[in-house]
Parts: sequence; structure tokens; C-alpha cells
Amino acid sequence: QVQLVESGGGLVQAGGSLRLSCTASRSISFFHTMAWYRQAPEKQRELVASVSNSGTTTYDDSVKGRFTISRDNAKNSVYLQMNNLKPEDTAVYYCNAGGILRWGQGTQVTVSS
Repeated sequence: QVQLVESGGGLVQAGGSLRLSCTASRSISFFHTMAWYRQAPEKQRELVASVSNSGTTTYDDSVKGRFTISRDNAKNSVYLQMNNLKPEDTAVYYCNAGGILRWGQGTQVTVSS
């Protein structure tokens, strides 16, 4: 079973930036699409961004133009560069391959106004 470890979260002021990393215990090249999700308190987990092996990316409308997802199969890693952060971005962020892998512990992102 692939294990996922997310890191890079923290407390940042509105307008600030963070770079999240997700490292898998095995190769992620087998997974066509890797994605970042987030879950805010008392809300359902939602898809934030995804990236395919060919580099095709998709973003939720709420983060378009501010977040950039990327992957490095050689390092078994997926990244999320988050710029111009807003308080509504506050959540626990997770990576996964469409939800088919065991969820990691996530990384907390808190944006203060």
C-alpha cells in the first residue's frame, strides 16, 4: 500500500505564499493523475488541483491563477505552490490519486486576515 506524507503547511498572513509537498512511499508514475485536496472544518473534502503524467493540470475556480500544481515522478512527489493566499484557503491539505490511495495525515494551512 502506498503511503503519502504531506508537508509544508503553516500559518501565513493573507497575501502570503506556501509550497506544499507530498511524497509517496512508492513510485507515483503508475498513477495517471495526482491531485491535491483540502478539507476545511465542518466541510467536505474538495478537489483543489490535479496533474496528469503528461503535465495537464486542472484547478478549482477558487484557486485558478493563484495555485500551481506539479509533480516529479523521479522523486515520487507532488507539489502545490500557493500564492496570494486568502483566509478561505484555510484547511487541511491532502494529496491522493483520485482518492484510491490511503489518505495521509495532511498538512494544515492557516491563513490569517
